[in-house]
Amino acid sequence: MASRPYTSKPATDIFTPHDTDINRRECRRLVPMKVLALGLGRTGTASLRSALHTLGFNCYHMMSASVENPPDCLMWSDALAAKYDGVGTFGPEQWDQLLGHCQAVCDWPSLAFAKDLVEAYPEAKVVLTFRNVDSWYASTMETVHWRAMEPGLQLAAKVDWAASMYQPMLSKFWTCFWEGDFEKNGKRRFDEYYAEVRQLVPKHSLLEYNISEGWQPLCDFLDAPIPEGQSSPRTNSLDDFVERCRRMNRMQLLNAAFRCVVFSCTLGAIAASLLSSTSTNRRIALLGRASSAFRGGF
Repeated sequence: MASRPYTSKPATDIFTPHDTDINRRECRRLVPMKVLALGLGRTGTASLRSALHTLGFNCYHMMSASVENPPDCLMWSDALAAKYDGVGTFGPEQWDQLLGHCQAVCDWPSLAFAKDLVEAYPEAKVVLTFRNVDSWYASTMETVHWRAMEPGLQLAAKVDWAASMYQPMLSKFWTCFWEGDFEKNGKRRFDEYYAEVRQLVPKHSLLEYNISEGWQPLCDFLDAPIPEGQSSPRTNSLDDFVERCRRMNRMQLLNAAFRCVVFSCTLGAIAASLLSSTSTNRRIALLGRASSAFRGGF
């Protein structure tokens, strides 16, 4: 599949004002990549992102693409096409374009590229968040798996600028990473993935980390001071995830509805102008004929 071109955010997208529209294909690395957080999503990755931000590491997360800068999904789609379909190439230059503004990266879909990222950023330390596989599976079923299959997102993707980039990328990732069936393969792939990362990363560069352990092991590993008077973040609960997604669907559908209203009003104004112009021309023609007839009478 051909790489999809970047298009700017429509002016009518007034219900998602915080979405940016940066074309990452024109970007480059601005800061060094220092942390690769390669734990699967729903293992505390959103909480880890908040913790890393507190420690001074700007961290990329799935929400960076889904609700912050949707055009990022175009480059993620390029990366997925290169990995799973053999279409195009996606190497260090492209990773720097996509992630060059960040010092850390976590969550889906980056974890599909664990080996690529470790090779692209060999100096980066690796944090591997984890949790019990059964509780992880149950949480993922009700959040990301639900989101990947959700009719509301599929509908928004047909009419909204941001959703039209996000939904195909999410669907491609979710299908390929879980070998076509998350419900059947999720727990097996969980075990396989963690074994792969442990083999890939030298032990001195790897921290296996449960978010419930708090600041100490994370700060020790990253040589960062423990934030005074701050408890370690706990964010993105199941309820928060679902409500955020449903709210985003509503806002994106409102964008589409508003665009239709603007389009209809514009067409109406054009039609009225044309009718008015036609009517004026007719009146001028009639006056012209009447004037000619009047002059001819003398």
